[in-house]
Amino acid sequence: MSEKKEKKYSDIEIFRRAIMLSRPYWMHIILIFLLGLLATPLALLVPVPLKIVVDSVIGANPLPKLLSFFIPQAILADKARLLLFAVFMQIAVVLLMQLQSLISYVMQTYTGTRLTLSFRKRLFGHIQRLSFAFHDKRGTSDSIYRIQYDTPSLEYISLYGMIPLVASSLTLVVMVYVIMRINIQLALVALTVTPIVATMSRLYSVRMRPHYTRVKKTESHVLGIIQEVMTAFRVVKAFGREETEEERFEQQSHEAVGQRTWLSFAEGLFGLATNVTTAVGTALVLYIGVRNVQAGAISLGTMLMVISYLAQLYGPLNNVVTKVAGMQSSFASAHRAFELMDEVPDVVEKPHARHIKRARGDIAFKNVYFSYDGTNNVLHDISFEVKAGTRVGIAGRTGAGKSTLVSLMPRFYDPSAGSILIDGIDVRDYRLAELRNQFSIVLQEPVLFAASIRENIAYASPLAHEDQIIDAARAANAHDFIMGLPEKYETLVGERGMRLSGGERQRISLARAFLKNAPILLLDEPTSSVDNATESLIMDAMERLMKNRTTFMIAHRLSTLDTCDIRLEMEEGKIISNNISSPIKG
Repeated sequence: MSEKKEKKYSDIEIFRRAIMLSRPYWMHIILIFLLGLLATPLALLVPVPLKIVVDSVIGANPLPKLLSFFIPQAILADKARLLLFAVFMQIAVVLLMQLQSLISYVMQTYTGTRLTLSFRKRLFGHIQRLSFAFHDKRGTSDSIYRIQYDTPSLEYISLYGMIPLVASSLTLVVMVYVIMRINIQLALVALTVTPIVATMSRLYSVRMRPHYTRVKKTESHVLGIIQEVMTAFRVVKAFGREETEEERFEQQSHEAVGQRTWLSFAEGLFGLATNVTTAVGTALVLYIGVRNVQAGAISLGTMLMVISYLAQLYGPLNNVVTKVAGMQSSFASAHRAFELMDEVPDVVEKPHARHIKRARGDIAFKNVYFSYDGTNNVLHDISFEVKAGTRVGIAGRTGAGKSTLVSLMPRFYDPSAGSILIDGIDVRDYRLAELRNQFSIVLQEPVLFAASIRENIAYASPLAHEDQIIDAARAANAHDFIMGLPEKYETLVGERGMRLSGGERQRISLARAFLKNAPILLLDEPTSSVDNATESLIMDAMERLMKNRTTFMIAHRLSTLDTCDIRLEMEEGKIISNNISSPIKG
């Protein structure tokens, strides 16, 4: 499988896809947005009580006509009442702002977690449908990191990025208009820093995005070390390599910490630069405003009001800038998540694929070639056919291509050339799920889930009755040892079934195959890692399992293949001998 060039996504493309994925929650997002907009008029009310006190309670200036319209004449005529009105107004404004903040926070939390869960579920479902070739190349840790840690980027972009960005932009426009209505000269002075801050934000975004992507990759590698060590925990302990693995983890983690620290320094430096720039703007307004007060052009209350609004102006401005800059981490995560989402499976189902209920079990390989990397073939011109119910033994050295050959039948991979037929139809013409339902597979290392024995057997048929599960266990020579366990069929097997012996795990795997009752059976060295007594039990169970089924059995020990009707011997990806009566000749 050749390496694909990494796809690039623009900010606009990421925004567009984030909005489309957020469509089921648009009503929630609109409500959050409206609540955000409510912050603007509340912010406009913050300096009003101060102006009332300074100009109309302490001073003798009349209130603006608009404000006087909403205040009863009895309060306007009495400075003591006007002072109490200003005090209660201050409390009411703060209370309303806090209520608005509380409701927004709860709505953001609910909507954000639902958005992340939805995206995570979608990505998890997609990755399960990608081919073995993808997972063989990528590994599991990087995919786990993207599903668990990169998917929240949708929440951050949609809720904590896009909504505050729009709300802050609207607040910025409103504040500019209000200040210009009060004093256009001070407004123009205040706006001189805006293009400078915008330019700084753009430069920061362009230059910092690759650094955020790099730290995500490093953290993914750290997770990979943890996943690798915990999977091979027994090997690590057996060879006494705990300290070595700790050092490897620490070294990779230090690299991630260093990158994160550098990013925090860059973010802090950017924040420092923007705050200093806006502070210069505030200082200029203060200087010019004081000069105007001294000249009698404006009142002291008006200047204080402008200064207060200026904080409300630069607050949204800084918010817009920092949101654009701070979202670079979310954009990097979204890029990685969308990259995984856009991975096209190597094994795809045709638009109008054929149904298959239960196959007879006739199998044919016609001039099949296969390569994992698209260059070096591991199977060469494989051709043979077997009739339904035939038991096929496959022998050969390690690396001869035996497991690869049987993996092509259920389309875990597709051949590079040639075709594989089941009942005379190319496997690529069948519906994928229905095709794989024709196979029961028993591997050399049985795979069990950290659940009960009953649940592991029933994995083949989740709707199976208890009697069917027990019958399958009996057929697999597993019922007796299960009944000897304290919790019997409810016994938890532990992670990957490690609370059971190898032979017990294999018999549970066989019981699962019995319960599935598929017409084609693939056995990949099912007795290679058990003792003779356990092998006898497993072979006895397999004898019953293979009855009336087309079976392909891989084994190193040739004696294991004695029960097979025909035998294929493989070497270096080729069939070097067989005793099939009528093999296909390309």
